Amino acid sequence: MPPAAHAPHPAAPDPLVALADRCVQCGLCLPACPTYAESRLEAESPRGRIALARAWALGTVEATRIGEAHLDQCLGCRSCEAACPAGVQYGALLVQARVRQRHRRPPGRRQRAIEALVARPALLRLLLRAYGRLHPWLPARWRLLPAPAEAGPGLPTFAQEDAKVAMFVGCAATAYEAGLRNSVARCLSTLGIQVASPPGQTCCGSVHAHAGDIDGAQRLARRNRAAFASARTVLTFASGCHEAVYQSLDGEAQAIDAVEFLSRQLAAHAAHWRWRTRPERVALHLPCTQRNVVRSADTLRALLSSVPGLEIVELDAAGCCGASGTQMLEHPDRAARFRAPLLRQLGESGATRLLSANLGCRLHLANGTAVPVQHPLEFIAERIEALPSPQPASRPT
Repeated sequence: MPPAAHAPHPAAPDPLVALADRCVQCGLCLPACPTYAESRLEAESPRGRIALARAWALGTVEATRIGEAHLDQCLGCRSCEAACPAGVQYGALLVQARVRQRHRRPPGRRQRAIEALVARPALLRLLLRAYGRLHPWLPARWRLLPAPAEAGPGLPTFAQEDAKVAMFVGCAATAYEAGLRNSVARCLSTLGIQVASPPGQTCCGSVHAHAGDIDGAQRLARRNRAAFASARTVLTFASGCHEAVYQSLDGEAQAIDAVEFLSRQLAAHAAHWRWRTRPERVALHLPCTQRNVVRSADTLRALLSSVPGLEIVELDAAGCCGASGTQMLEHPDRAARFRAPLLRQLGESGATRLLSANLGCRLHLANGTAVPVQHPLEFIAERIEALPSPQPASRPT
């Protein structure tokens, strides 16, 4: 008898379709979606985009320019993911959908230029410094970002074998967050904790992943993994970078949101510091990534509420500020529409400064207001002072 024919193995399920099939189309995500709130179009909702991505993956619907635009216009805030009762991993689905979109339609020149620059932080820092010097003379349409502040003294570097607590810097933060890093380093030094920034680190890769360049994101992840190989704790300051840094590390290294880390250390070393009391009203913006991904919003609220004399006005006029990675650079008019309600609320609040824990959000908000915009930890570090060390008792003569 002839040998029995082997039954063909069933094809492996499409991972994008598997993610999409978790959506039960209940619509509970719609009130949380800022693009749906603006347009009231189903295709501009999470449910609509999931249906489009699934249909494209199965080949039941042909991708069109209009359909691609609906995918482009997702802000990636992941508020839908936080609201979803079925546990749809919308962030992972969006990345996979954009990977396939990138194969269908190559990115534009501006997106490619941004990806190339953020992967080269040293070059980006030089260009941003030049941009800062030219900023006062540039036409308004070219001022897509605020001018960086003058860089102060840098953090010490260290040999990898000496690494304990390290700071993740990233790309644009090399020019924009030097003051933040130095303030937090001084604050932690007050608590007896020394931190430094290792050489060799680079962009977290979120810009690449969210534009569908997953290979580029993985290359950057490998470079960061090598840079932090000997660190035990890696502090992240931008909530938009945290997830990518967390996923890039392995071994014993652990990425921790600097808000969570500083809060724990202040509680653990309460005998070494005290608050400087200075009454002030501040506005607090909680970025989408801080609320929906890092989940450190409650910790930050508690930390700020413990500052004596501080009145906090939380800005909640919009679901997203519109920065959304590179969207504020590629589509500044659209990004400004999402920002406008927050700026109106800021103006009505009477606050003397605005706090936000994501660099992209701060840059976008600062470009639309004269109110100083600051990372919350830089503000908190300014309010902390070391208690004098107790003097040893003198011996009787």
